[in-house]
Amino acid sequence: MGVELPSPATTHGRVMAMEPMKSSFVGESPAIQDILNQIDQYSLTDQHLLIRGESGTGKELVAQAIHAGSSRRNGAMISVSCGAIPGDLLEAELFGLYKGGQGRFEIAQGGTLYLDEINEMPLHVQAKLLRALQTRQAEVAGGGRSYEFNVRVIAATSADLEGAVSRREFREDLYHRFSGAVMRIPALRARKSDIPVLTKAFVQRFNALTGHSVSTPDGKVMDALMAYDWPGNVRELENLMERLVIMKNNGGIELEDLPTKVFRKYAEDQSPGAGAVSEWDFPRMMLPQNGLDLKVIVSAFENHLIDQALTRTHGNKNKASELLQMNRTTLVEKLRRRGMITPLKKKEIEGTS
Repeated sequence: MGVELPSPATTHGRVMAMEPMKSSFVGESPAIQDILNQIDQYSLTDQHLLIRGESGTGKELVAQAIHAGSSRRNGAMISVSCGAIPGDLLEAELFGLYKGGQGRFEIAQGGTLYLDEINEMPLHVQAKLLRALQTRQAEVAGGGRSYEFNVRVIAATSADLEGAVSRREFREDLYHRFSGAVMRIPALRARKSDIPVLTKAFVQRFNALTGHSVSTPDGKVMDALMAYDWPGNVRELENLMERLVIMKNNGGIELEDLPTKVFRKYAEDQSPGAGAVSEWDFPRMMLPQNGLDLKVIVSAFENHLIDQALTRTHGNKNKASELLQMNRTTLVEKLRRRGMITPLKKKEIEGTS
């Protein structure tokens, strides 16, 4: 299930195109159905709104859906990234300049102004925004001119606003100004049942854009996608599917096509015992056309793992040998044979380090 949304803007301050496209904000989970219901409800009001959620969860898509379904749909929707504009320029960007230059409140007349990461707005601009929202009048930067506006503000943040208020980094009165209408967008890890639906939608979209014919992942590949926690949320999944469609061209997506970080959890779950290593954890390398010296490569790889174990244990050979699941004497012999320790350090070797 999805909603038809306008194309998202890619730069701050840009008027968003209103041609509808299939949204990446899709899903069948109860959490998403609740969000879609809230979109419908907030589309019927003209109340200023705060959207909260982790980066990549689709906060701007929600704002677009609300605007597209509201009575302001024929007006412009303007997006401003508060963190992308230096503090000294943000005031002029929002409210305009005394000697020319319209602010975003003027450009968005009759429409919606989307303020992304409002927590990054400087305190003096927060104060001016609060007054503007209360009076529906904006004063240009530098003073000398003010104007009335008819704009709905939808703000968004991925930050802990309560913490920012307590640290005096965000105005408490502005926080309360938005607290009457708040939407919370769940992280993808909290709605994993939507991953197959999202994956299919993304693969179909990028196939259509590229002319490729990559099939939707299933089986073990989908199991791996479901096992991963997606810290970058829907945006991370979308970016991965775009890259895979471009790289694969056609056919199916295999486990070895996935980044190590994505299938690591799945590989661990499939391991026959605790601490066992899946074949997918080993680095992949192409056999050179002229071949290679396998003994040299294996020896270098072994040295690399031994070095990692010693680094992680701060040189403690007992703990390093446990990590490598070998006898301590075997580890010491390998170190001595390969010149990684010398006879001069015999006392240290025979100690507890």
